[in-house]
Amino acid sequence: MPFFKQRDPTVPAGQTVTDGFPILHVGDVPAFDPVTWRLRFFGLCDNPYELTWDDLRAQPATEWNGDIHCVTRWSKKDTHWKGVSFKSLIERAKPRAGVTHVVQHAANEYTTNLPLAVTLDESCMVVYEFDGKPIEPIHGGPVRMFVPKRYFWKSAKWLTGIEFLEGDRPGFWEVRGYHNDGDPWKEERYGDMPAWMA
Repeated sequence: MPFFKQRDPTVPAGQTVTDGFPILHVGDVPAFDPVTWRLRFFGLCDNPYELTWDDLRAQPATEWNGDIHCVTRWSKKDTHWKGVSFKSLIERAKPRAGVTHVVQHAANEYTTNLPLAVTLDESCMVVYEFDGKPIEPIHGGPVRMFVPKRYFWKSAKWLTGIEFLEGDRPGFWEVRGYHNDGDPWKEERYGDMPAWMA
């Protein structure tokens, strides 16, 4: 009889499956006012725009089922999310030809970066429901980014803006030593230590 449990091949290496939903974020949970909330699309795009809460909910909805993975080594299987295709929101903004990266802006001055090509994947969404219910504020509700093919810090809670850039700009955790890409299947947890931490 083996002395160790065989690794689950359906989750990335180094991950442990949880039935719970651990709570990790930067800063306090912000207050939400559906009247004043806005999601901005700005930067190097030909059609910068804003969505109100009602605007977002009026967009065609899309759904995704699957697993999510956190850099802190937990994975949650068979999750269900509902929201708006990020690709459709990007197309409306009309990024300029030189755009290579997207920066998510969120409450508490949180940011995280991704290549534009990654965000065009059909799995990427701006989400407002989890497992058939509004996303709880502690999990990023009412609106968070959703990028399931990256570690979950790349899915900003309390999303407020999307910025289009010509070139890369590392975000909150990336400048603190987290990997710039964050692919869980490659175990891209941490990158080179920034100069200011050396």
